[in-house]
Amino acid sequence: MTETADHRDSYAPSAEFAAAANAGAALYEQAAADRDAFWAEQASRLHWHQPWTQVLDWSDAPVAKWFTGGKLNVAYNCVDRHVLDGHGDQVAIHWEGEPGDSRAITYRELLAEVSRAANYFTELGLEAGDRVAIYMPMVPEAIVSMLACARLGLTHSVVFAGFSPTALRQRVDDASARLIITTDGQWRRGKSAPLKEAVDEALFANGDVPHSVEHVLVVRRTEIEVPWTDGRDLWWHETVAQASPEHEAQAFDAEHPLFILYTSGTTGKPKGILHTTGGYLTQTSYTHHNVFDHKAGQDVYWCTADIGWVTGHSYIVYGPLANRTTQVVYEGTPNSPDEHRHFQIIEKYGVSIYYIAPTLVRTFMKWGREIPAAHDLSSIRLLGSVGEPINPEAWRWYREVIGGNRTPIVDTWWQTETGAIMISPLPGVTATKPGAAMAPLPGISAKVVDEEGKPLEIAQTEAGSPDDAASSGVVGYLVLDQPWPSMLRGIWGDMERYRATYWERYAEQGWYFAGDGAKLDADGDLWVLGRVDDVMNVSGHRISTAEVESALVGHSGVAEAAVVGASDETTGQGIVAFVILTAETKDTGTELVTELKAEVSRAISPIARPREIHVVPELPKTRSGKIMRRLLRDVAEGRELGDTSTLVDPNVFEAIRATKA
Repeated sequence: MTETADHRDSYAPSAEFAAAANAGAALYEQAAADRDAFWAEQASRLHWHQPWTQVLDWSDAPVAKWFTGGKLNVAYNCVDRHVLDGHGDQVAIHWEGEPGDSRAITYRELLAEVSRAANYFTELGLEAGDRVAIYMPMVPEAIVSMLACARLGLTHSVVFAGFSPTALRQRVDDASARLIITTDGQWRRGKSAPLKEAVDEALFANGDVPHSVEHVLVVRRTEIEVPWTDGRDLWWHETVAQASPEHEAQAFDAEHPLFILYTSGTTGKPKGILHTTGGYLTQTSYTHHNVFDHKAGQDVYWCTADIGWVTGHSYIVYGPLANRTTQVVYEGTPNSPDEHRHFQIIEKYGVSIYYIAPTLVRTFMKWGREIPAAHDLSSIRLLGSVGEPINPEAWRWYREVIGGNRTPIVDTWWQTETGAIMISPLPGVTATKPGAAMAPLPGISAKVVDEEGKPLEIAQTEAGSPDDAASSGVVGYLVLDQPWPSMLRGIWGDMERYRATYWERYAEQGWYFAGDGAKLDADGDLWVLGRVDDVMNVSGHRISTAEVESALVGHSGVAEAAVVGASDETTGQGIVAFVILTAETKDTGTELVTELKAEVSRAISPIARPREIHVVPELPKTRSGKIMRRLLRDVAEGRELGDTSTLVDPNVFEAIRATKA
């Protein structure tokens, strides 16, 4: 491949892909012509037990009501209707356990499992509106539990299985959960880590302070011994597995609460983001169908997220299953037992759609291209990116090495709060630019505005190289100026905080502020820059951490970078960078650091030149792949570390501190 081909400004879909794509350019026109009619058509892809009378009621803004009067059942849409339509023998889930065990679960089998769970939850006395906490690794019973809750109108709160007992207790108490579903333990890099033990610790954490939990339902996974409280604790295989596989789904109002998902806030208390039923399922189904170009019965789809995060809710459970997807669900880490694991799974199942975080792309880059090159990845026809902005270098590597330089990449922007994808290329339509989210999807409206809410004009400047596109153009704040079906309906138990957090900044205009900065380039295409609180103020200049990270990773020797602003007596904030080198790159010490600082000066400005650059073996990451910049800031400023319980490997800081010594 030539250097020129590798560094094109944009990558248009092939004529063959475009001709067969689910979504064409007409979708934008249709949405622009009549927004309500457009969303009504998307909702009609689902099965409604009772039709709606009004598409959108925005009279109680900022709380929306979508498809008012309509009734449906989420689990019926995700499972029953596919079996009734004659697709019961289609595999719904190819489940791959970390130790190498696997299961193929058909839609008929999934329906039986969900029905058993629903029957047993009913036997426990749970009723529509009750809350259930799910604290589980990526095992099939976790997905079954979510669907069984949805089937009964129980509001689930999935708590990531890597969270501490304290974090679990906080979430259980806030939602007043009556039931916790967990496993005895979970596999982590070949070892069994206890999980039920963490539940007990959570429930006894505050001494005699009462909690709402009546039962703990335990799935046997790793066969380790677990603490047991008779009368409260129940084994899944002795209860759910023995229940009847027959259950009739009842319809619930379109605005019935489906789930609460806690996301960290600027204060210590996490925010319980509330999502409801009809609008959420409409938009997750619509986006999964069009953004991933999913063909039911043909594609094998793999989203590598965890169900503890919103990506797992929307693009493992609800969106894909509503669209009759055959998907891969993997329990373990990408390097267990070695770095070939993901690529072996792609080969084994013939994965055609692969949706991962930029962090994982950069991890693959660090491991070296010879690992994916050892595998046949020709089944892949579409790649996706989620979780944070992807830098152009990683985008190109992803397309070339994983996608064989032929697959479209959909770089998706959305949040726990938005519920579903909001900004993304359409793979059969968009000529994508490496690193750009491009444009809002049909039916979605977003603006880039200044402090006062004035929409920014497109920069009328000469475009430089495509790698400069992310750092040229006009910079502002990303707002959503029209309600959307999968939007959050509030913060559980705290509507005042909901209004203050998301609507106060642009209250006059009635806009939702996403908390992210964005740029419009000379073509009017949108580049998400990441959280506004990830913007550093250096001598009065606002510099995005994402920009500096992108410039560093643009250097051929850098696989991954994390940048923070640390207090500086002279400039207000100084830029401190932590970088991981590629497998082929030698650390030449001061010489390399000088080279990297010069690269940032060249790519952005001398103002953005880092004060310090530390070469480190690893970066602190959560299990979802997010880099914990807050903790890096603690290191950069010499403070005691904050809570490290959500990290994959808290010991990473010893190695990082050694580089600063």
